Amino acid sequence: MDEVRRSPAASQGRVFLALFAALRPHVSTDRNLPSRLQQMLAREKRFGSRDRRLYRELLYTALRHLPWIEQKFAASEDDAIRTTAWLAAETPATHAYRQEWIGDWPAMPDTIAAKAGHLGTDAALLIPSWFAEHCPAAFLSPDLDILNTRAPLWIRVQTDDLAPLLSEFAEQGWNVRPSAELPSALEVLAEADLTQTEAHRRGLFEVQDLGSQLLLHHVGELPGGRWLDACAGAGGKTLQLARQLGPHGRVDAHDIRRNALDELGERAQRARLANIRILSAAPAADALYDGVLVDAPCSGTGTWRRAPHLKWSTTPDTIAQAAALQRDLLARFARHVRPGGLLVYATCSLSHHENDDVVADFLGTHPDFAPLPEAPSHTLLPSALNTDGYYVAPLRRR
Repeated sequence: MDEVRRSPAASQGRVFLALFAALRPHVSTDRNLPSRLQQMLAREKRFGSRDRRLYRELLYTALRHLPWIEQKFAASEDDAIRTTAWLAAETPATHAYRQEWIGDWPAMPDTIAAKAGHLGTDAALLIPSWFAEHCPAAFLSPDLDILNTRAPLWIRVQTDDLAPLLSEFAEQGWNVRPSAELPSALEVLAEADLTQTEAHRRGLFEVQDLGSQLLLHHVGELPGGRWLDACAGAGGKTLQLARQLGPHGRVDAHDIRRNALDELGERAQRARLANIRILSAAPAADALYDGVLVDAPCSGTGTWRRAPHLKWSTTPDTIAQAAALQRDLLARFARHVRPGGLLVYATCSLSHHENDDVVADFLGTHPDFAPLPEAPSHTLLPSALNTDGYYVAPLRRR
């Protein structure tokens, strides 16, 4: 212990405590906590890139396991530091730090129950208890385990020629693994800043979770022609949809956030996709489309492994408010689906209140829509394919 206190890891542990103390008052109220964290790290000019990677990993680990870390704080600061180090991912940035703080602690077990047993705590603390009614699977292995682990890094390839991308990644020492479910999806098996690559600058890929990529593929063969991405945001699915439709299809991308649409414009230009039209205003009242995608704003409960702070800032009221907005958006944009066209509703939520319940309410008031028999509504649990959690419901207008 004395040796640890005299080492560089001791100073790093104290810096971690200070950063965590600065974040802690905002955890239950700031849903944009990652931006706050990023600003904190950027202000510290003494930090190099490896320091920032270390503290980012430690802070996200603490947020992911917040009730456990707070229990350890109640015992001692060193216990909290050591527990966070043990739970953190083993990366080049964390290796030396973890070696000094965890000593002869056992290798990381696969299950949350085993981790809880080693630490003398309760696995169920890591998911808010009120969420049991929303998604019972989140409290059971394997989803309880997956929801409390680091999310993998997936990219969606936007080129038919993989050679330049794979060559650049190989030069960086970054291994990739293709998805068995989707040929255009690659898992990057490294801690990598992909946005600084030449392949990214050339638009050869976009960072996108495998689960997100699979939503449109769940629908099956998409009708060509004109599509509306009604809640496009920065356009991850807009770009994917435009590439799937090809040059003979077109995607109108709409969002109320001008800055998100500006980013989408830049991404579309980088990907050399000319079949995207950005709509800063809602489509004309009489505009009809072959397909409409409503990837609705949601609570983000499916992204808890990637955004662990949302576990502690999300409440039943958050979900009720999201569901009310989702019902409104679905009804508002459904009128733009031509007869025989598709309406695709999607969220990154695991709560049935935002998913099946919203769709059931919609179908109850819109008898001209019906589920797609060949592609029924589907909740993708994180454990199924090691992804974030998603929901998709394709509906056809009669």
